[in-house]
Amino acid sequence: MLNIALFGPPGAGKGTQAKMLAEKYNLTYISTGDILRNEIANNTELGLKAKSIIEQGGLVSDEIIVQIIENSIKMQPDTNGILFDGFPRTYTQAYILDGLLIKMNTKLSCLISLEVPREALINRMMLRAEKEKRADDKKEIIENRLREYDNKTIPVIDFYKQQDKFHDIDGIGEINEVFGRVTDKIEEILSQTLLNVVFLGPPGAGKGTQAKRIAEKFNMKYISTGEMIRKEIENQTELGKIAKPYLETGDFVPDDIAIRLLEREICNTCSGTGYLFKGFPSTLVQAYILGGLLKKQDSSISLVVEIKTSTLQSIKRLTKRAKTYKARIYDMNPETIIYRLENYEEKSHRIIDFYQQQNKIVSFDGHQNEDTLFEQISDTVEKAFKEIRK
Repeated sequence: MLNIALFGPPGAGKGTQAKMLAEKYNLTYISTGDILRNEIANNTELGLKAKSIIEQGGLVSDEIIVQIIENSIKMQPDTNGILFDGFPRTYTQAYILDGLLIKMNTKLSCLISLEVPREALINRMMLRAEKEKRADDKKEIIENRLREYDNKTIPVIDFYKQQDKFHDIDGIGEINEVFGRVTDKIEEILSQTLLNVVFLGPPGAGKGTQAKRIAEKFNMKYISTGEMIRKEIENQTELGKIAKPYLETGDFVPDDIAIRLLEREICNTCSGTGYLFKGFPSTLVQAYILGGLLKKQDSSISLVVEIKTSTLQSIKRLTKRAKTYKARIYDMNPETIIYRLENYEEKSHRIIDFYQQQNKIVSFDGHQNEDTLFEQISDTVEKAFKEIRK
């Protein structure tokens, strides 16, 4: 999802820009002022509460504002994200917004602030006052509104600067000129969004072959826990010594070993377009672990590729591999092969259910020609890239 908070002082033109952005990127437009007025006009329960507070000269509480925002988002589910105009206005509301988006299993992509010199803002609003006969746009009132904006929003801006999500845009110029600057920045941000893909499938399904080809084609960082563990064993490291007995019997290595290996590979600055995970997760617990590891990097799993093959086909392929230089320790013993297949069958359905509930899994027939399968998976990955960069 593309979630944007649009900032700008009174007179910066953010209302105009916000509506154009919402249309271009198919975003749910959330203006706290607009939705609050709608709730009051429609005499909803929340609207009546807000009206009572306003009539008594009070400020509508954050609790009411958040409920109104949640209701508005639920009413428009078929969008690519949310554009917040006028929220968050305070440091407290910045934390509230983070919590609200976490609840929705998403996050804020960026805060864009339209920067316009003070004198230009005053001149714009004075001209607007003259055209629209607005009594509230006197110079003293305008200057007071601008001071209030600065005092409230500077802490919010600092909040998002610390998260590297703050982007200031020159707000001087024609509407379309400013819009071009804003969309250029959004496109740049979207291009940095990581696509993280998991490859699932029983031993012998061919997921290693396909995963490597996909990683190379799309410039993704290929991460195979199996390869990392085998390297640890070969180098006789402490982790390798612990992992070796598990590998020999076809069992899954302990999660703490996998975590330590993955933490080495998943870093703040991915060198590619995303991560491709082969061989992990192997259990539902590991699916949770992987989600947590990526969350630390402000990322998540985008797509899960499941390659399906029959048990007989897997046995044939693994037996054949045992006679080549690609043979693994666990390929040499038919009993170990069968044990690994049974182990996968027992554990995999929970992982698949987990990702199916998130609408992230796409299944493929692993019996077909290698190149045909590769083209099918490539098309799906290509679509996933387009989806996350809308």
